Amino acid sequence: MRVLGIETSCDETAVAIVEERQGGRRCLAHALSSQIEEHRPYGGVVPEIAARSHLDRLDQLVERAMSDAGVDYDSLDGIAATAGPGLIGGVIVGVMTAKALSSVHRKPFIAVNHLEGHALTARFTDDVAYPYLLLLVSGGHCQLLEVKGVGHYQRLGTTLDDAAGECFDKAAKMLGLGFPGGPAVERAAQSGQADRFKLPRPLKGREGCDFSFSGMKTAVRHTIEALPAGSLQKHDASDLAASLQAAVVAHIVDRCSNGFEMLENTPTAFVAAGGVAANIALRTALDQVAGEYGVPFVVPPVELCTDNAVMIAWAGLERLNLGLTDPLDFKPKPRWPLDAASA
Repeated sequence: MRVLGIETSCDETAVAIVEERQGGRRCLAHALSSQIEEHRPYGGVVPEIAARSHLDRLDQLVERAMSDAGVDYDSLDGIAATAGPGLIGGVIVGVMTAKALSSVHRKPFIAVNHLEGHALTARFTDDVAYPYLLLLVSGGHCQLLEVKGVGHYQRLGTTLDDAAGECFDKAAKMLGLGFPGGPAVERAAQSGQADRFKLPRPLKGREGCDFSFSGMKTAVRHTIEALPAGSLQKHDASDLAASLQAAVVAHIVDRCSNGFEMLENTPTAFVAAGGVAANIALRTALDQVAGEYGVPFVVPPVELCTDNAVMIAWAGLERLNLGLTDPLDFKPKPRWPLDAASA
């Protein structure tokens, strides 16, 4: 089974081809183009710029992936694309390209939920068996789910306001650390004192697995304003970045521990996915949580934590294996929850 996948949900344009043969799986090609430099002057992703960039680059990336993999369209079994959630302009570019390829080459079209791509990545990299506990933590999402199978997810908790990655981005902008904020905060935190500033731990001691990050972002702003006028020095920014990272990690650990207590059965693994899962401090803390509950901790390689087309191609392959394909009149979805019952 061999599937081509397209990812255009935000500011990464990517195309990948994955293959599964006799129980083994591999990535034959992954072509990716980042838009970070285009959005950096604005301190965040500009949807119109993102959509136009996807349109300019996607055709060439498809050609490159096919060439790198050394395959032709006859050898493909399906064409998959992120069909939501995401910035709708970019999603439309990817979906329409996938539909065109599907129509011309008479291959099944698979509309992939971007979140499902993240959710199933650990099965591609580590062959994780169902059911497993998943922390999906990125710039736009923060959820804790039990993954029971393709298309079968039970949401245990979600953010009540901002996502963790959004919190890092906004704080980095206030601290003058640059964009993207998550890696910038992590770099600054390496030389900072995490105990200098006391930032809130939202929902600590409360039941459930919901998350909240807006209060931390507000606390960062108030802390900066409380410093002597114009005195935000480099060491202040580093200390505040370290304090914020410690608060975010402690909050996530607290909510994930509650998640383990809510499960009826022991999961096969504790999986973290999404861009923020690349944070080393968070990985270390989550590994300790998994150890406390006697399950392995699985996190994909950094390049597969951030948005990529490998996860979309793999999710498409998993769906195709089950006969789950989509008609060419499928409509892209700017919002598309994994757990429909919790929408």
